[in-house]
Amino acid sequence: MMAKVCGLTDPGDLERTLAAGADLVGFLHHPASPRHCPDLALARRARDRAVLVAAVPDSTALEPLLEACAASWVQPYLPASRRPAALRRLREQGLKVLLPWADEPGQEPLEADLYLWETGAAATGLLGGSGRAHPMAFPPPGPFLLAGGLDGGLLAARLEAMPPAARARCRGFDAASRLESAPGRKDSVLVETFVRRAHALENP
Repeated sequence: MMAKVCGLTDPGDLERTLAAGADLVGFLHHPASPRHCPDLALARRARDRAVLVAAVPDSTALEPLLEACAASWVQPYLPASRRPAALRRLREQGLKVLLPWADEPGQEPLEADLYLWETGAAATGLLGGSGRAHPMAFPPPGPFLLAGGLDGGLLAARLEAMPPAARARCRGFDAASRLESAPGRKDSVLVETFVRRAHALENP
């Protein structure tokens, strides 16, 4: 199973996270968040493991951010009406898309390289990560990473509780706030435990 550690803001935290073996590392562009990365050039150190996480009005707004961070992956939070065209453009540019998928009904099954199954804004009032788990009722239509209130100690139980059809599409886990010593700063022991336990689980 893959391990994605999101919300990196500090060079030392990044180096320790990469050394722990994280498969993907997320860099957030959202100034209101304590996990906002003030210098996206930090992501260049992660090379092909870097994921740009950004809430933007369309794919054009992503272009300067992608240029700054040189990420291989993008996790875009886009208005529903702009998503199809924006995702096509991103994939035409050779980027891999990790598409946010809220645990809510009625979503259009757009094509993505991976989905991020997370707690929706209807439940949290927040766009993106909230540190809260979801009931795993509305799975993505393709391979996904599970997100929502995770740390290393919860992975096996969450995977076991997942509906079997969804479990077959699970490719790993995403964690952020529960791996922190303070908002925006990662605890190396929690990160190492999360990565090690994710990698120990078998891919269905």
